[in-house]
Amino acid sequence: QVQLVESGGGLVQPGGSLRLSCAASGSLLSINAMGWYRQAPGKERELVATIIDGDITNYADSVKGRFTISRNNAKNTVYLQMNSLKFEDTNVYYCNAEIVSITGPTYIYWGQGTQVTVSS
Repeated sequence: QVQLVESGGGLVQPGGSLRLSCAASGSLLSINAMGWYRQAPGKERELVATIIDGDITNYADSVKGRFTISRNNAKNTVYLQMNSLKFEDTNVYYCNAEIVSITGPTYIYWGQGTQVTVSS
């Protein structure tokens, strides 16, 4: 069994910063890719950023230049540094990981979600 545990969400003023963390634990052999998605009420979940093999990154246009995704392979943890936050960044943020289990198959896992609220 594999778990993704997120932390770091909260309330921040416009222009402020937050750092999200997501740690994978359990019966995993390796992690192919990790990423962050977000979802507002009544809307579809959308990609925010992904990181593959530790250094190949991809960002949604709406966050380029403001958000930075990084990964600590030794800790099986992915981070999302969010700067210059805007009202429209208010969402529930979900961690995602493509994990190779110790038994061989590869599965996609999701975290429980962490709320980010940008408000004055």
